[in-house]
Amino acid sequence: MNEPKANQGGSIQRPAPGSAPVGCPVHDLRAKLRSAGLRPTRQRVALGWLLFSKGDRHVSAEKLLEEAQASRVPVSLATIYNCLHQFTEAGLLREIAVDGSKAYFDTNVSQHAHFLIESSNTLIDIPQVEIDMSRLPEPPKGTRIDRVDVVIRLKG
Repeated sequence: MNEPKANQGGSIQRPAPGSAPVGCPVHDLRAKLRSAGLRPTRQRVALGWLLFSKGDRHVSAEKLLEEAQASRVPVSLATIYNCLHQFTEAGLLREIAVDGSKAYFDTNVSQHAHFLIESSNTLIDIPQVEIDMSRLPEPPKGTRIDRVDVVIRLKG
């Protein structure tokens, strides 16, 4: 329930009837989904909470399934893949293809590169300022560069 707030003059301001609490994480997530053109279904909200409530991170569909099961979110791996791809298409996630069969989803959608520690399959962000993108080759005629994914593989 929304609590009344005192303004600078000390008088009480009551929230508008039916308005959501300011700063409510679930309300903010629903708004984020709506602004991206996605209907905030129960499953999208639950998976979005698991994805976005822990800050910037890289997650595989299998890891998200483990987290969902641990949080007692009833969801299948197929639903998770569908949701991850919908979030990616809406611009909420960035898909990082590591191998033909392995993909990670990054909650940090800004332009940046990654280190991949191969022994643990761990991705680490590299700030964009550290990689010189000014010397990219010209794309073929009639095309444009959409984005550049750089994954630097490390052995540990």
